[in-house]
Amino acid sequence: MIIDTEAQKQILNCIAKAEKTTSGELRVHLEANCKKAPVDRAIEVFHQLQMQQTKQRNGVLIYLAHQDKKFAIIGDKGIDALVPSNFWDSVRDVMQEHFQKNEIKEGLCAGITLAAEKLALYFPWQANDQNELPDQISFG
Repeated sequence: MIIDTEAQKQILNCIAKAEKTTSGELRVHLEANCKKAPVDRAIEVFHQLQMQQTKQRNGVLIYLAHQDKKFAIIGDKGIDALVPSNFWDSVRDVMQEHFQKNEIKEGLCAGITLAAEKLALYFPWQANDQNELPDQISFG
């Protein structure tokens, strides 16, 4: 497995902490290989996980195919309608720096944290905010 149980707990803590700053919903999906463009695979997984079910359409999926060293960050329609086209570039760059050093957990946590910071500008956390998607790591 690419990340052990302790690393998984730390990533889940990063998600929980991040979601206290934004109404956006963040999830991570890990699998070994990706036989297509990572963005296309991330879109498939996004829909398999039913991440489009959030009220504000503000779900974010961080997808990583660790053996192939491919990843993608995608947001739902509500996010895409509000943010500039290069919105995820800085998140991607920070994650890539860590991944190149084989720092998988650190890259995922850095990406989650930065994604939430950026999302908070468009989707701030609200007092009545509900966690619409489970905070879990999915595996393929």
